[in-house]
Amino acid sequence: MSLREAVRVAVQALVANRLRSVLTTLGVLIGVMSVVLLVAIGQGARTEITGAIEGLGSNLLFVLPGDGDFGAGPARSRFVVDDVADIERELPAPDDRVAGYTVGAESLQADGERVNATVFAVTASYPRVLDRTVARGQTISESDVVTSRRTAVIGAATAEALFAGQDPIGRNLTIGGIRFRIAGVLERIGGSGSPFGPDQDRVVLVPVTTGQRLFGTDRLDAIFVRAASTASVEADRATVDRVLGQRLDEDEFSVISQDEIIGVVGDILQILTLVLGAIAGISLLVGGVGVSNIMLVSVSERTREIGLRKALGARTRDITTQFLLEATALTVIGGAIGLGLGVAGAHLVATFAPVPAVVTWWSVALALGTSLAVGLVFGVLPARRAGRLDPVEALRHD
Repeated sequence: MSLREAVRVAVQALVANRLRSVLTTLGVLIGVMSVVLLVAIGQGARTEITGAIEGLGSNLLFVLPGDGDFGAGPARSRFVVDDVADIERELPAPDDRVAGYTVGAESLQADGERVNATVFAVTASYPRVLDRTVARGQTISESDVVTSRRTAVIGAATAEALFAGQDPIGRNLTIGGIRFRIAGVLERIGGSGSPFGPDQDRVVLVPVTTGQRLFGTDRLDAIFVRAASTASVEADRATVDRVLGQRLDEDEFSVISQDEIIGVVGDILQILTLVLGAIAGISLLVGGVGVSNIMLVSVSERTREIGLRKALGARTRDITTQFLLEATALTVIGGAIGLGLGVAGAHLVATFAPVPAVVTWWSVALALGTSLAVGLVFGVLPARRAGRLDPVEALRHD
């Protein structure tokens, strides 16, 4: 029997049992769809988070509490506002290259409207170090910090939520029950409500001294240092280590470059993506077992047909090829449909949900290759059983 003839016979057998064929493909279809969709979500998370870190600008150093072990729990910060000034003073060509902040979530109220937003208590240099441009009004000034003035700079989304298109400059805003005067509105940077971090347009900046009183703390959560150039990153890191090392133990702080954070975060999210793909792959395994079971049933039902074919000259290889083609066709068809549904689902998630989703070529290749492999692996046993049937015994089968 030629390959073309084997394919024709396999297709006829599948069409003759439409309902069974459709139900058999469901397991593979759901498995492939799950692999594509979950991997897309994992990859989207990785792209969004690394993009957000890169968006902070190049040559940035992160000074964080703890020894820099991302696998450990959060460390208690011992940074204070004076650390920002000490580091700035020791850096060559200082020019507002160091900033610190304390962050908290608070309820905001203005003109009868109430929203929740992320409140950053920042030093005066924070907008310049983090490239946050003020679109209207003024930013936090050094005098605001020194005098603990109740002034605020709000994000574009915060302004829209509270003032509905009106000019918020000079108006009052209540943060955690304390009244602030709005001095400026930050330029919109895009991105909307990612579940992997605060929406950077729904924020409020207040002077660090005022914010620390609001939060009931005298600590900074983190410090940022912008190196003068790529070549000076390591030199500036050494300076920060030396300055903070005079007051803190080496396990109480860590200085991490932007590239290091992107690398660590990327590795963690890559592992997460693989885990999600592996979990979804379990449904493919279950689908493969279903294909094997249905093909064994098909062999049992068509025993007399197999005996007749062998009696008419069909070889063991021909019968084996026919049943293997049937199993493979079931999984490939299910895989193709599942791929289409997975890609469509990823686009729907990216469009209507806050969870990002990015379909990659390797996830498509993995899904299709796995569905083909499932057909071949789980179709071998039924195909070999069919090919080894004795024609005489098969013809006697009722």
